[in-house]
Amino acid sequence: MTSGILAFGAYIPRLRLARRAIAEANAWFNPALKGQAKGERAICNWDEDAVTMAVEAARDALAGRDRAAIGAVQFASTSFPFADRLNAGIVTEALNLDQAVAALDVAATQRAGTSALAAALRGGAGETLVIAADKRRTRAASPLEMSVGDAAAAILVGAGEPAATLLASASHTADFVDHYRGEDTAFDYQWEERWIRDAGYMKIVPPVIAQCLQRAGLAADAVTHFCMPASLPRVAAMVAKAAGIGEKAVRDNLHAACGEAGAAHPLLMLVAALEDAKPGERILVVGFGQGADALLFEATPAIARQPARRGVRGHLTRRKEETSYAKYLAFNDLVDIERGMRAEADKLTPLSSLWRNRAMLTGFLGGRCSTCGTLQFPRTAICVNPNCNAVHTQEPHPFAEMSGRINSYTADRLTYSPDPPACYGMIQFDAGGRVMIDFTDVDAGELEVGQPMRMMFRIKDVDAQRHFRRYFWKAAPVSVISDQ
Repeated sequence: MTSGILAFGAYIPRLRLARRAIAEANAWFNPALKGQAKGERAICNWDEDAVTMAVEAARDALAGRDRAAIGAVQFASTSFPFADRLNAGIVTEALNLDQAVAALDVAATQRAGTSALAAALRGGAGETLVIAADKRRTRAASPLEMSVGDAAAAILVGAGEPAATLLASASHTADFVDHYRGEDTAFDYQWEERWIRDAGYMKIVPPVIAQCLQRAGLAADAVTHFCMPASLPRVAAMVAKAAGIGEKAVRDNLHAACGEAGAAHPLLMLVAALEDAKPGERILVVGFGQGADALLFEATPAIARQPARRGVRGHLTRRKEETSYAKYLAFNDLVDIERGMRAEADKLTPLSSLWRNRAMLTGFLGGRCSTCGTLQFPRTAICVNPNCNAVHTQEPHPFAEMSGRINSYTADRLTYSPDPPACYGMIQFDAGGRVMIDFTDVDAGELEVGQPMRMMFRIKDVDAQRHFRRYFWKAAPVSVISDQ
């Protein structure tokens, strides 16, 4: 069987911060930012990070697929929430993958996503899920704050009937430092843009592209879609010209509607290209960072049979404009605001309890009675059906992919929330079972009983004293997630 890309998906947060809001807020200090004030950038909600975005991108890619064949997960990011904890392990458990799966974090470079994809395509046991996600912190009033965005992409590779096959790849490693972030520092230090363009992109990338095309036995004009992230103006077009690739092949870098998503961006552009590709078209994706990776794919007839998914196109449509720069600063801990006494509760997480209840908390597994078929969350020793009440008949049942509706809701301004009011309520699942749960990505004034909802993996809360974050599932309006 042929090996290649079996499925693909993406996730872009709902909130979009207008760049003009950033420029106007900081014009007193850096009026030059007005020159970059066009378009908008995707920003995470307060309860999102690289891990939650990775889970959602993976769910988008794996929709309708059997996950039992996945043998490995590679998670690439430069903004992992944990420096010493397997972030890919959190994603694996949230997706309810087999415990025998090999999970790996790939980090420390902007080309971590393409490097992970190249390694996965070299083969292994079963299918490999490659995910890249980044939520990069930037200094307020910096040019980088204007150009970056938050997003994730997921690519499933393996043997079978691929949507695209790998024709060739090439890599080059060089310790070219265009930017860096040292230990115990929160923000990247960026070097001069013209030097990055001339000594970096223009000297390093074209030879890697040439080597990749030579291995594929193809000329540069055979490339239909050229995907190379670069926040510097016209750099992708200049590299394409130097490599002999036609200008029409250069893909939109998604800067105007999303921003540059770090290690995730090459794969995000690849997913966008796969959404548009026709059988026989060739896609060249480049990752740049301390060298470069180049991977050349060819779309197969199976790409026309890919199931409908939200993907890049759908997530760009799924948006809410955020005009408050102050809210963005608070969400990213760039300003220390008075959160009130209700925020002072100790959020210690007993790690032993987290371990014992991980299937419920991370995997969102409930129960199904093997006697009467009743679904319930959480799973207990006794069936909740009053006509059954069987003991020890509960089988694990996943609730994450189940849809439901609001039975009741509250918009609470008395309890603490980083984004008040705190919205929560009772969700009745369509197939049975109910849960009292927090809501996310909602507007309090638009909530109503009977509203369709879907589960999303999010941050439950953060223990600021011990720097630990707890994850759980929340309900979001279906209209925000899908076209259905």
